[in-house]
Amino acid sequence: MAEHKHGSMDTKVQEKTFDGFMRMVAWGTAISIGVLIFLALTNA
Repeated sequence: MAEHKHGSMDTKVQEKTFDGFMRMVAWGTAISIGVLIFLALTNA
């Protein structure tokens, strides 16, 4: 088994994936809020 040294792992790929995920969540939230506002305004 290989020796593990704490803090030596390259996390650039994980950080890029997380950034993309957070961007997707932000866009999804904004679109959902926009749809809810649109529905509230047109349902009067």
